[in-house]
Amino acid sequence: MADIAKLVEDLSKLTVLEAADLAKALEEAWGVSAAAAVAVAAAPAAAAEAAEEKTEFDVILTGDGGNKIAVIKEVRAITQLGLTEAKALVEAAPKAIKEGINKAEADDIVAKITAAGGTVEVK
Repeated sequence: MADIAKLVEDLSKLTVLEAADLAKALEEAWGVSAAAAVAVAAAPAAAAEAAEEKTEFDVILTGDGGNKIAVIKEVRAITQLGLTEAKALVEAAPKAIKEGINKAEADDIVAKITAAGGTVEVK
């Protein structure tokens, strides 16, 4: 362990130019590229950040599943639309039920529509 600590100490004393020269020498000696490793390591981190940033969701009704009346009732309850508007929304599927809502509310709507026999998608 003492050798590794000494190596870390020595490497931390290098200038930026010396570190770049060291990287080139190691790439040539071992036949690898540090740039590829950095790109591969950065890709999962970027994907995780994109997934974490999503805070607003859209719930899209994709179909009534043959239970049109039950789905219309749920859509009315969720959206506070009148009977005619809710029926038009269900018949126009795929159509957004609610947009820009939080995850908990989106999950609640999905559960209600699914229980009524409809199919939904969260984006």
